[in-house]
Amino acid sequence: MTAAEPFAGASLRHVLATLGEPLVRVLVAPRGLGVPVQDVVILDPEDPPEPHPGDLVLVIGARGRSAAAAIRAAGRAGAAAVAVKGEGGTDVAADAGVALLTVGAEARWEQVEALARGVVDAARAGGEAETGEVLGDLFALAQTVATLTGGLVSIEDTASRVLAYSRAGDEVDELRRLSILGREGPERYLAILREWGVYQRLRAGEGIVRVDERPELGIRRRIAAGIHAGSQPLGTIWVQEGAQPLTEQAEVALLGASRTLAPQLIRARTLPDPQLRLREDLLAGLLEGRVDAESVADDIGADPARPAQVLAFTLSRQQSAAASDRLLRRAELVHLIAVHTAAYRRTALVSVLGGRVYALLPDLPEHSDAAVLALAKEIVGAAQKHLDTPVRAALGGIVPSLSDAALSRGDADRVLMAMTRGHWPSDVASLADVRADVLLSEVLAYLGDQPRLRDPRIAELRAHDADHGDILVPAVLAYLNAFGDVRTAARSLNIHPNTVRYRVRRASEVSGIDLTDPAQRLLTELLLRL
Repeated sequence: MTAAEPFAGASLRHVLATLGEPLVRVLVAPRGLGVPVQDVVILDPEDPPEPHPGDLVLVIGARGRSAAAAIRAAGRAGAAAVAVKGEGGTDVAADAGVALLTVGAEARWEQVEALARGVVDAARAGGEAETGEVLGDLFALAQTVATLTGGLVSIEDTASRVLAYSRAGDEVDELRRLSILGREGPERYLAILREWGVYQRLRAGEGIVRVDERPELGIRRRIAAGIHAGSQPLGTIWVQEGAQPLTEQAEVALLGASRTLAPQLIRARTLPDPQLRLREDLLAGLLEGRVDAESVADDIGADPARPAQVLAFTLSRQQSAAASDRLLRRAELVHLIAVHTAAYRRTALVSVLGGRVYALLPDLPEHSDAAVLALAKEIVGAAQKHLDTPVRAALGGIVPSLSDAALSRGDADRVLMAMTRGHWPSDVASLADVRADVLLSEVLAYLGDQPRLRDPRIAELRAHDADHGDILVPAVLAYLNAFGDVRTAARSLNIHPNTVRYRVRRASEVSGIDLTDPAQRLLTELLLRL
C-alpha cells in the first residue's frame, strides 16, 4: 500500500471475530461481513451525525430503535456498521444498508472502542504487507490455541489485564465472563487464585498449572501456563474447559503457546509499533541470505555453530477461493506452526515469505530426522483437524550450522515443487523422499538455461509434431518411460502396441535420432521433458 492508496481496512468479520461474545453480536448485515472498517468513531445522539465511509459507529446514550436517526445517517454515508446497546433497529439498519451490532449491557464503551481500534490499527500497520496478516495478533493466536486445546483461551499480562481472548459460546464461566467484560481479572477471584497458590506456581517457571472445577464459585476446570523471559514473568495464558473436555494434547499445545507468546509480549513492552516484527524479519533475512547467523542467534538464544533445519509449509491452492479467506487461514496456520515448533525447540522461529510459511529449528540434537518428520506430520494433521485446512509440508536438509539455513530453505522449496509436480501421495516429504525428482528438476532447469546444449533435432521433432497432431512426442516419452517396453507404453497411452512401434519409428525418421543409442536416448528423454 502506498501513501496515495486508500487504506482498505480490517473487515467487519475480523473485528467481530476478535471482539466476539459476550462483548458484541451482529444483528443484521445487509452488505455481508466482508465490508472494510477504516475507522472507529463514537457518536452521541445529541451530536449531529457525521459518519464517513468505512466507519464503525459506536452510538452511546441510545438503545435499539432510539438510534434510528444515527443508523440511517450511517447508511447514507456508507459506514461499515453501527453498534448500539439493545436489540431493536434491525429493520432500520436493513433498509439503510448498514450492519447493526449489539453491545453487551455490561460492556464499557471505551473498552469496545479500544479493542475495535486495536484491530483496525493492526490492519493499518501490518495488513498492507504482502502476506496480509499481522503475525503478532494475540487474538489470532488465542483462537489457534483454543482450537488445539478444545477450550476457551485468554491471555493476560502480569497485572491480570486481559490482552486477548478466543471466541466463545454459552459455556463461559463467571470468572472468564467478568474478566473479559472488565478487561482484567475480578479482584475477588484473583484473591481466591492467590490463596490457592496458583499465581505463585505460574510465576515460578515453566509448566502447566491445573485448577479444578468449583461450581459454587462459578469456576470451571482450567489449565494455565506462565509466560516467561528467562526468570522474568511476562503474563499468563489460561484455557477454560467448555462444554467438552479438553483435548489430549491440550497441555502440550499450551506449553508451546506460552513459549511462542514470550517474544510477542516482550515486543509489546518495548516495541509498541506493530510493524516492528523483529524476530520474523530476522528469520526472513537469514533465509534470504541478508542477515548473518550471529545476529539471529543472539536474538533467539541459539548456538550458531549447532545444526539447524528449515521446514516449509504451504496451503493447498484449491481450498480458499477468496483471497481474504486464504489469508486468514494462513494467519491461523502461522500460529499453529509456531505453537507446535516452540513445544519441540524453544528457539524455533516462524515467518512468512512469498506465501509460504517457514519454520527454523536451530540447536538440533544428533539423529533428529525422525523427530522432525513426526513434528511436520503432527502439524499437518493438526491443520487438517482443527483448521480444516489441507497443508503440505517439506523438510529441508539438516545443515551443520545456522549460517547454512538458507541452503536448508532452498532444499525445502525444491521438495515442495517436486511434491506439486509429481502429485506426491503424502502431505509431508523430506529431501530424501523426492531427491530424484529434485535433482532431475535441477538438471532440466540447467538445460533450459543453456540453449547451446540442446539437440536441434528435438526442436525439429517438436515442430513436425505440432503440425501433425502432436502424437509422436507422447509416444516417444511413453516408450522411454517404459524402458522400451512397447506394451507398457501402449497401455499408458490407451493405444495398440503396433501404433506405439510405428510412432516411435516415425519419430526417429523425422528427427534422425537413434533411440537404440543409450546417450541419444537419455538426452532425448531429458530434452523432451523440458
